[in-house]
Amino acid sequence: MTEGAAVERAHGFQNQRLVVVPRPLVLEALNRPITRRLVVTDAGVFPAAKDHGRYRPQGAEETIVILCVDGRGWVDTAGVRTDVGKGTAVVLPGGTGEAHAYGAAADDPWTIWWCHVRGTDAAELVEGAGVRPGRCIVPVVAADRLTAMLDEIISALEKDQSPARLVATAGMAWKLLATLAVDRRVPEKGTPLQQAMNYLEDRVDGAVRLADLAALVGVSSSHLSKLFREATGGGVLAHHTALKMARARHLLDTTDLTIAQVGRDVGLQDQFYFSRQFRRLHGVSPSAYRAERKG
Repeated sequence: MTEGAAVERAHGFQNQRLVVVPRPLVLEALNRPITRRLVVTDAGVFPAAKDHGRYRPQGAEETIVILCVDGRGWVDTAGVRTDVGKGTAVVLPGGTGEAHAYGAAADDPWTIWWCHVRGTDAAELVEGAGVRPGRCIVPVVAADRLTAMLDEIISALEKDQSPARLVATAGMAWKLLATLAVDRRVPEKGTPLQQAMNYLEDRVDGAVRLADLAALVGVSSSHLSKLFREATGGGVLAHHTALKMARARHLLDTTDLTIAQVGRDVGLQDQFYFSRQFRRLHGVSPSAYRAERKG
């Protein structure tokens, strides 16, 4: 990557919003409880950012989050250049010392909402979003929801950068990054994973064979198992059992059905088998769970 990969514009953009927390305040925040874990250092929105571009030969101390809500742009990390379109987030980990560059497309410049963060939690949140060298793009399920979070961060910091305000925006940024981590695991509409999950949700009261489900959504059993492990941390049948147990908890909390009836309602005809499955997941029997005081 050469410095010519991005031309840095010397002036702002019409209707832009931009907040930069003074660096002495950032350093103080990094030595206080809560904000030492996460603190927003900069935030803004650049509408139709023609000629926008940044090149950092040693990367940045801050983790950078960019949400493209219109137009197009690009990002270059680890020698890999990736196009960025509407409804896409870019996450660039901080403190890596690795060069990066990004900018707006010449013919359709992007509109971006963005923030920079530092703190001990940043690396783990970035990892949770699936970001790694050469892969800094995170799919977004609901861009308007993330835009609202970034707007809240900017609006708060526009008022002041007091310790209390930095704590408040730290919570907002944590939620933003956690949402990106969740969105990575939400299956896109129409994909085999989404079809399979919908099928299992609709059949909480029945039994499903992995091979049959894989054939139904058009993939191999091993591939479907891999998709479920990546999305849920467990296999297909484990996910189906979790759905059954969620339904069982609801029935135990809200109805007077017997334990046997609850088991049958979630497709487990043998009361003792249902109870064993419930205890394995919850650590208590269905009757003990029902007797617990909640709320």
